[in-house]
Amino acid sequence: MRAMAADSVLNICFHGIGTPRRELEPGEDAYWIKADRYVQILDEIATWPSARISFDDANASDVEFGLPALVERGLSAQFFVLAQRLDSPGSLGTGDIHELVGRGMLIGTHGMSHRSWQRMDAATRTEELVEARQLIEEVAGTAVTQAACPMGRYDRHLLSELRRLGYQRVYTSDRQVARRDHWLQPRFSVRRTDTPESMRRIALSGLSPARRARDGIVSSIKRWR
Repeated sequence: MRAMAADSVLNICFHGIGTPRRELEPGEDAYWIKADRYVQILDEIATWPSARISFDDANASDVEFGLPALVERGLSAQFFVLAQRLDSPGSLGTGDIHELVGRGMLIGTHGMSHRSWQRMDAATRTEELVEARQLIEEVAGTAVTQAACPMGRYDRHLLSELRRLGYQRVYTSDRQVARRDHWLQPRFSVRRTDTPESMRRIALSGLSPARRARDGIVSSIKRWR
């Protein structure tokens, strides 16, 4: 892989692995991958000079497939949990969260109910950004200081609110290389059609100067709209 700047990192996000055990939302199946493909992609990521791995949506497959392969390879990841799905069929349970924490994995919030965080009214904003975090902290027994925006959607009003609430890092789905210590962290979400080769191409494309310049403009527009 092309050399990365010392302060750069590739954030890779998984969603579901294997066969879903809950009813999926429209379009969600595009982000579910087979168990063997997950392992293959994980092995590819492990060769990259700088990468962070995360999981969204609190699927039971995070512990069934995601965690064992991470542990076998000495890798760590962050799991962004949907508070309302905890202990429901096909989703992570309280014991699963304890196991993730016990294995040294980080726990973040993905909100309460997987809705967009753009243009929320005051009650919804409190539920998604405050109450969900509190519930996840109670289950995990650890502070939750990082968040992942559902569907990757955000705007300047949301970012301002997340800063006000003291979130130390926020992840999006902007599919570009991140600066390691920046507060806002774009990610590449793994899709059903991805392979180790396609992930390598995505990473290389993200590292090109032209792509980075274009993506920077797109992110700036999102932050200020």
